[in-house]
Amino acid sequence: MVTTRFAPSPNGSLHLGHAFSAVTAHDLAQAAQGRFLLRIEDIDGARSRPELAEEFRADLAWLGLEWREVAPQSARLDSYAAAAARLRAEGLLYPCTCTRAEIAASATRAGPEGPVYPGTCKGRPVRDVAGGEGAPVAWRLDVAAALERTGPLEWVDALAGRQAVDPARLGDVVLVRKNEPASYHLAATLDDAADGVTLVTRGRDLFAATHVHRLLQALLDLPVPTWHHHPLLIEDATGTKLAKRRHSPSLADRRRAGEDGAAIAAALRRQRFPAGISLG
Repeated sequence: MVTTRFAPSPNGSLHLGHAFSAVTAHDLAQAAQGRFLLRIEDIDGARSRPELAEEFRADLAWLGLEWREVAPQSARLDSYAAAAARLRAEGLLYPCTCTRAEIAASATRAGPEGPVYPGTCKGRPVRDVAGGEGAPVAWRLDVAAALERTGPLEWVDALAGRQAVDPARLGDVVLVRKNEPASYHLAATLDDAADGVTLVTRGRDLFAATHVHRLLQALLDLPVPTWHHHPLLIEDATGTKLAKRRHSPSLADRRRAGEDGAAIAAALRRQRFPAGISLG
């Protein structure tokens, strides 16, 4: 059975870009007589606002979508800890105390997610990296060691076709964050497997992350889905994607203003967007 999902984080209201992603995932599942899931990704520390989850449900209903909700990430912490412990025991994770500013200052190249970590803490004894008992550390995936373990891998995007796994473009990514139970890479990969997602539907901005996720699936013996990385909605004036941090108009504001959610969903399906917004 085809199973898709929409997995928003409750750290800001949804906007039209989220609506486009949700409608795409919903319709792909519906066309295959499959399942469309809602998963709330609520482990973003103090930025996660529980009240927004109810707003998200109201937004999806307003768009005319039907879904089955699965457990939020906050109910899955044991699975993240177990996976991290397994990778750590296999020598595939190492601790890191570097700050974003330090990484930006020392990085020699940029990747899809910003400056690529140069491996400052890699190979150092854990006691030297940790900086004392109880000091917060992130745990990074040793990508080179992981690839030696798995050998060559591939993954398939429904739009872009077959891809050879190349996680080195992101460097040794963080899997366990300093003050939070897991990074997006680890949590989303485990959650999709647990929820039986067979078609991971998300924006093109996460295309490069899939190389890491496919590697994690091989390391943790997880099932391998197909991916569908859809185009992003962008603001024509700036060429940047719609985003919460840029205060793009929210679905909740449109809903409360009396706009027709079903009509908006239909327009998104026809790729008809408000003035100043297009696909990119």
